[in-house]
Amino acid sequence: MSSSCFGAFQWCKGKDSQSQQAQEIATNNVRLFSFNSLRSATRDFHPSNKIGGGGFGVVYRGVLRDGTQVAIKCLSAESKQGTNEFLTEINMISNIHHPNLVALVGCCVEGNNRILVYEYLENNSLASILLASQASSYIRSLGYLAPEYAVLGQLTKKADVYSFGVLLLEIISGRSSSKAAFGVDFLVLVEWTWKLREEDRLLELVDPELTQYRKEEVMRFITVGLFCTQASPHQRPTMKQVVEMLTKAVNLNDKILTQPGVYRVHASQHLSGGSGSSAETSSSQKRKGKQSVDTPDLHSIQLVNPDSVTEIEPR
Repeated sequence: MSSSCFGAFQWCKGKDSQSQQAQEIATNNVRLFSFNSLRSATRDFHPSNKIGGGGFGVVYRGVLRDGTQVAIKCLSAESKQGTNEFLTEINMISNIHHPNLVALVGCCVEGNNRILVYEYLENNSLASILLASQASSYIRSLGYLAPEYAVLGQLTKKADVYSFGVLLLEIISGRSSSKAAFGVDFLVLVEWTWKLREEDRLLELVDPELTQYRKEEVMRFITVGLFCTQASPHQRPTMKQVVEMLTKAVNLNDKILTQPGVYRVHASQHLSGGSGSSAETSSSQKRKGKQSVDTPDLHSIQLVNPDSVTEIEPR
């Protein structure tokens, strides 16, 4: 009987600790919701309120007691993310504000429930933004994340430059960075682009549907994409420089290009039947079978002045 009491005490103590952590997060920028309040807002998560679903969550339309419409995302129970990790990411995201980003209203952390509450967008657009088909943790559009943000949480303008570079390469190739894998080494898009550059085959990146194009323009766009996705944020251009690269007749000194940075998460349970996951950072010289690291040395590459990224001279 004493052991049962001790076990109950430990459970209550753990629950109180989790609740206290959640309260600390909620006092910052987001609101802490109870599970019952979200269940009520969605009419017990009724199927008629479901607006989307994916590999790591289901999104429901909900109405709070004050009449506010929200999108309520219930994270998959298969996620191995712990309470501390979840709350840390919530704290990080709650500090990000941008007109083009869906605002995080709050969250729910009760027992095994991990629920996010976002502002509601019409036309089901929220589901397409928040859900992905292959994911095990809730931030998983890793093909677009700069390595310093994915690992260290350093969100800067240069992280946006990285994402823009990935988008530019996606437009040219017609392939999704977060879904496609290239070659026998399953490289992501930026790695594959660098490999093609090393082998002087960059035009093979171009979408086969794009039958008519100016070779010089496409090569310029690809080069700009590589400038934007360099591993070191200090070596990436500013967006002002990117605009000049794309719109003006300036010389691009591609000799100073360095390899792109990539952060990926391997879900080992899908590969070997085991449990858990591991994180890896890589650049194009790393291949399967070679040493990988769990924490990147983001400053191991020699830093240069961003102004030296382009040589802005008339042709």
